[in-house]
Amino acid sequence: MERPDPDELLEKIQRDEEKRQRGRLKIFFGASAGVGKTFAMLQAAHRRREEGVDVVAGIVETHGRKETLALLDGLDVLPPAHIEYRNRKLAEFDVDAALARKPQLILVDELAHSNVQGARHVKRWQDVYELLDAGIDVYTTVNVQHLESLNDIVGRITGIRVWETVPDRVFDLADEVTLVDLPAEELLERLQEGKVYLPQQAERAVRNFFRKGNLIALRELALRRTADRVDAQMREYRADQSIERIWQARERLIACIGPGPESAALVRAAARLAAGLKADWLAVYVETPGLQRLSDEMRKRTLDALKLAADLGAETVTLDGTDAAETLVAYARMRNVSKLVAGASAARGWHRVMAQPVGERLVRCAADIDVTLVGANLAREAHGPHRGILNFAAARDQARSKPNAYLYAFGIGAALTVLASVLARHQFALANLVMLYLLGVIFAAVRLGRGPGVLLSFLSVAAFDFFFVPPQFSFSVSDTQYLLTFVVMLLTSLTISHLTSSLRHQAHVASLRERRTGAMYAMTRELGAALMTQQIIEIGTRHVGEVFQAKVAILLPDSAEKVRQKIDEPNPDVTLDAARLDLDVAQWVYDQQKPAGRGTDTLPATAALYLPLKAPMRTRGVLALVTERPAELAIPEQQRMIDTFAAQIALALERVHYVEIAQDALVSMESERLRNSLLSAISHDLRTPLTSIVGFASVLEDQQPVTSSRDSSRDLIHAIHEEALRMSGLVTNLLDMARLEAGAIRLNRQWSMLEEVVGAALAVCRRTLEGHPVKVRVPPELPLVRLDAVLMERLFANLFENAAKYTPPGTALLIDATVERNADQKFVRVCIEDNGPGVPSGMEHRLFDKFTRGEKESAKPGIGLGLAICRAIVEAHGGTIGVENREDSDGNAIGARFWFTLPANESPPSETLPDEDTETRSASVPDRS
Repeated sequence: MERPDPDELLEKIQRDEEKRQRGRLKIFFGASAGVGKTFAMLQAAHRRREEGVDVVAGIVETHGRKETLALLDGLDVLPPAHIEYRNRKLAEFDVDAALARKPQLILVDELAHSNVQGARHVKRWQDVYELLDAGIDVYTTVNVQHLESLNDIVGRITGIRVWETVPDRVFDLADEVTLVDLPAEELLERLQEGKVYLPQQAERAVRNFFRKGNLIALRELALRRTADRVDAQMREYRADQSIERIWQARERLIACIGPGPESAALVRAAARLAAGLKADWLAVYVETPGLQRLSDEMRKRTLDALKLAADLGAETVTLDGTDAAETLVAYARMRNVSKLVAGASAARGWHRVMAQPVGERLVRCAADIDVTLVGANLAREAHGPHRGILNFAAARDQARSKPNAYLYAFGIGAALTVLASVLARHQFALANLVMLYLLGVIFAAVRLGRGPGVLLSFLSVAAFDFFFVPPQFSFSVSDTQYLLTFVVMLLTSLTISHLTSSLRHQAHVASLRERRTGAMYAMTRELGAALMTQQIIEIGTRHVGEVFQAKVAILLPDSAEKVRQKIDEPNPDVTLDAARLDLDVAQWVYDQQKPAGRGTDTLPATAALYLPLKAPMRTRGVLALVTERPAELAIPEQQRMIDTFAAQIALALERVHYVEIAQDALVSMESERLRNSLLSAISHDLRTPLTSIVGFASVLEDQQPVTSSRDSSRDLIHAIHEEALRMSGLVTNLLDMARLEAGAIRLNRQWSMLEEVVGAALAVCRRTLEGHPVKVRVPPELPLVRLDAVLMERLFANLFENAAKYTPPGTALLIDATVERNADQKFVRVCIEDNGPGVPSGMEHRLFDKFTRGEKESAKPGIGLGLAICRAIVEAHGGTIGVENREDSDGNAIGARFWFTLPANESPPSETLPDEDTETRSASVPDRS
């Protein structure tokens, strides 16, 4: 067994110490509601309590189930915290009380629950993390549909999207996960017996979510997710314990990709095998120093095989190593792989002796792993019998040194021979001359390459024999011991030449990688300091252009989601000009989030390569580049490099985007706060003098005598009175808006008849509605509604004023109220219809914003606060408000319909209802016209 890495041991000790200080999290995991997660959690809590552990039930959702409720007996139950939200007291988990109580174990049901606004944390799992940090153990429950990574999959299966989710990292970092499983048939029986939901809810659940097919699919997802977690734990344990042998607890295979013609057939065979075994699989390519000198064609074949594997669902990995077989086996042991799939070699004779196939070496190195060799006959037929020889020749030609290098090697041999002749005259031993020739071989291999080094090896042996071994100037040997000297000298020279050349090549590759890593670090550092989009474009363009010797353009979307090149001062050395860009291809890449262009499977004839700038939240743009050496982009290592560059640029763009959003939001909030403060102050200061002006004008108007002739002074006083009333209404709206937004208004809810509120509002607005006939239709069966009568009167008054302002004189208004139901919700819907021009298209939602008017340039008085106040009042009552156009049979607008809803789920107490006939109540406000 190899010696453990000290750094890894230290890291493991630190992790264990952190775990000991934190509380332990145990999750009871199930496929859906009703499988018994809460029941199992409570049973486990009772067992811990019997062991002497201090157990507290923080919050447990029993949903009215008697069996679950009975298990709370004997447990210390933590009182909930009551948080006021929209004038209602809602019970939530009390984190502060739990921290103050600090039990050894606390039960917190429904980990995915969203806390009510006003609680310390947005999500309940954040409450749980605070408890764990305090050293408290937590038991909790989660359904599979609440895991973030599976939420969309469950939504597609069931047709119902669950909005309360838990990040997968919370699930993965749990100390223990207990799967609570129940067959679909048994769960449906429990549902029908009323053990999951109440009868009405159960009937609706069976029709929608709790169908047998849905439950089977959810059960499989829960089982697979639990198996994935157990597999990850097993691999972590093997790594911690330095266990190298394979534990074949789960099938996982690796397809060993190579540059040979059988790569595609190997990938397809591995995909079929993985599908038959229902196993995960990986496609792994090991780039050894020898493979780094492959021809472009062979590199492309390897890249195509990796792409094919990714398309077939494999995880693709590229590794570096000096020995492909040993690297593959080490990686397989690290990933706990049970099977290796490699290509069988068709080499025969001395080719097989000189280079043993990787597949056979895998069999020898991986005694504890199943190795499957895929026959090469199909590949040879597809690519021709001499394809491998031609590729070997191409690789050999590519690695061949320049002709001048061989001349230099011949010159070095001649110079060494002259120097050795001078030393031989000074009685130097022949062994020292051999060292001199070996030094020359090393120099030639380092500076000139493998071929010149081999040539100099043979020249050195020949020159040593011809000039210095007796008899001199002859290749004949008088002493047979020199034959051994020649053989050892030749082998030593060849070995030194080979090793030196390999080290030279590896040093060159390491230098290139170091430069790439340095470039990546430099770009990441500069992008981290960038605060503007233009800076990111300039930094990304410059670094990508320098590293890949390419012309680069970064295309970003505009408000219409059309990508455009946005750079103020382009650098001609690295910036790709607009004439060489194909915006249609770039738009396709942006929309589809897939690469296209040169070197890809999509539009490969295009001159540029287009890559999507994918960030965690969305695609931020497109990276386009044109290089003079496009073959280099096909190298896997270069592809990983350009993908990393694109990812870093995308992350920087997303960071700046959200920084701008945060700044805009901060400025908007501050502006809103200042505006509200200013409006509140102004409205308070103006309210008293305006009230006085209205009163004085009213007194003057009443005291002014009415004459038969036109009295200009009376008209002036009347105009002053009307304008003062209008100003007073504006100030009142400003003050009401400021109070509503500040939360200073407390609803005084009383059980009221809606027709009485409408009648009071009509009485207040009689001057405003003068010339507008009003018809009220309130059905006798309309229930009492619990509302703030003063605010609702204000709501109706604003809607009446808005209708009178924007409709022609003489047009009628209709006030209609109905009772509607939606699922288990009951509400009263009120509509105010007019016969005016209607609402401008696109303004239906914006019309209720502050300082927004339907007619921007209008002589009609107003500042656009009336409808905003209406929305605030309705939302304070827990309802909704909206507007739509009334249309005739031809689709033309014939008026507007403002509507709002008020919840009517609650029933008034019995003493509130009068004993008289309901007809008396319904007739209190007759139709008005």
